[in-house]
Amino acid sequence: MNRRLAHLLVGLYPRPWRDRYGAEFESFLQSGSSGPRAWANVVWSALHEHIFPTPGLPKNQYPHSFGGILKQPGAFLPLAMSLASLAMVLGYVAIYGAVREADEGAVAHLWQLLMAGQTPILALFAIKWLPRAPRQTLYIVALQIGAALASMAPVFFLKL
Repeated sequence: MNRRLAHLLVGLYPRPWRDRYGAEFESFLQSGSSGPRAWANVVWSALHEHIFPTPGLPKNQYPHSFGGILKQPGAFLPLAMSLASLAMVLGYVAIYGAVREADEGAVAHLWQLLMAGQTPILALFAIKWLPRAPRQTLYIVALQIGAALASMAPVFFLKL
């Protein structure tokens, strides 16, 4: 693997991890084989390291990391609300099938409340965290939007 790509891939890891293991890992990447599979493995490991940091590394030294911000209620509540609404829709479809009824029913009303209720939480989260940590905040907002779209997909495609 060339030096520039190895440096770029190591840069995906959180700063405490890079401070401790970065130089050694970069030289390991330069000496090893290169390919899309190796790149995907490094990217996946970097994402995992952001969410579940290695024990023993300094904690709270970088409170504006992806994992640190994701622990904020404004970050995980919209994700939880989207996943709960997705679970309700899939549960309804699994039990009753994809049948459109004249009355929307309780599941549809709860879905609407969960989807609409996360909008102000997401807006307040973005207003608070974009100035502090723009890159990490944008990643989390993209994750929240993806979860919301995943919840909307069955409703749209099954015409519920």
